Amino acid sequence: MGALVLAGLVGIVVTYRLVDDTLQSAGGYRVWATLDNAQGLVPKSRVLMAGIPVGTIDKISLEDGRARVDLRMDKDVPLYRDATLEKRSGSLLGENLLVLTPGAERFGRLADGDRIEQVLGGGTFDSISDNLGATSESVRRITEQLDRAFGTQKAGDQMAQALESLSEALLTINKTIDQNDEVVTAALKSLRETSESAGPRLVDVLDNLRRSSVRVEDLLATHEGDIGRALSETDETVSAIREAAETLDSALHDIREVTERTAEGKGTIGRLTKDEKLVDDVEDVVDDIGDIIGVIGRLQTIVELRTEYNVISNALKSYVSLRLQPREDRYYLIEVVDDPRGLRREVLTEVETNPPPDGTPAFYTERRTITQSRFRFSLMFAQRVKFLTLRFGILESTGGLGLITHLLNDSLEFHADLFAMSENDLPRLRFRVAYEVLHKFWILAGIDDAMNDSSDFFLGAMLRFNDEDLKSILPFVGGAVPSS
Repeated sequence: MGALVLAGLVGIVVTYRLVDDTLQSAGGYRVWATLDNAQGLVPKSRVLMAGIPVGTIDKISLEDGRARVDLRMDKDVPLYRDATLEKRSGSLLGENLLVLTPGAERFGRLADGDRIEQVLGGGTFDSISDNLGATSESVRRITEQLDRAFGTQKAGDQMAQALESLSEALLTINKTIDQNDEVVTAALKSLRETSESAGPRLVDVLDNLRRSSVRVEDLLATHEGDIGRALSETDETVSAIREAAETLDSALHDIREVTERTAEGKGTIGRLTKDEKLVDDVEDVVDDIGDIIGVIGRLQTIVELRTEYNVISNALKSYVSLRLQPREDRYYLIEVVDDPRGLRREVLTEVETNPPPDGTPAFYTERRTITQSRFRFSLMFAQRVKFLTLRFGILESTGGLGLITHLLNDSLEFHADLFAMSENDLPRLRFRVAYEVLHKFWILAGIDDAMNDSSDFFLGAMLRFNDEDLKSILPFVGGAVPSS
């Protein structure tokens, strides 16, 4: 990777010298235009047409309160009288460049020293800064809401206390069910044993009473002298038996009533033993709370800031990416791209002239390819399988697919993207390799649009940080943007 970066830097210097020497020695011709604001433009800067250098800025001067820009054009690149000039932002660092469209040949060619009349307004670094400031403010407000809800010690203690109370309640319910189940089982078992054994015993008691009565009669007949004492002892025995029978009958009545209420599902024990839905509802509530807390705890936010230098077109391409990752193997990508190629579209115009100029047909069709200075965006879903990540969705404002290979504990990545199926004859194929040289800092290299004539090599760098890093840097970014 070090050798690749060194070779790229040497290639940049050599390419710049060769192109600069070629423009100086080729001669060419001069044209000029006036701008409301020439901030960010410097002499010797490149002038591009369709992303290709076709000239340089020769001089910038003040004329009638406006900025006059003199251009030295390649003699092989013609400009016509309806040609347009546009100042466009070249990077997030404030660099600006000029972009030309040649115009139509039928309007006549511009000569040396002629003026370009049509000057268009383009995107500037201020608009990019405003968009980034609005994005940062939105992310800051979201982070503050999450921090107020879950980031304080009090909120964490309350959540932990609520979970602990819920866990204790569930344990108490389970313990109550277990304990009452044993009690009810024991009560039913005792009732059954009492019913089985009390009947025969009661018969035995009555039989003994009958035999005792017979014996009492015999005693009365044989021992009349001891009748008083015998009657007294018999009265005490009968009274004790009567009390025992009443106590047994009351106990059997209470046991029968408790058993009937339990069997009908009445009372606390009855509900716990009969209403299984109550226990199921409690378990469902606990599972739902666990799922919600689990999703919030797993969601991660990853931000990427990436800039690439295109060697052949001598232009910078910038990316701002936001990755929402609910799971380790899955994430959603939201990305804004500042592409020096802009957004291309074709316009078909049918023109009818009456009377037609000499040598010009009365009716003809004009086809124009318009490149607009607009941001591209990406919205993709990604799924990782072992060391491969598959992506699909909208890639740079067109449908696209992507494949990422992760090596060396995810510190080395190989990217392959296929998109823009209808912009050229063949789809746009891009290969990129990224290596993490320092913590959070990556270097990049690759080739863009490999299957078409407009292919280009690029070098770049990237910062990638997660939500833990955002907590520490977003307060400073949010304060710096309004002040600027």
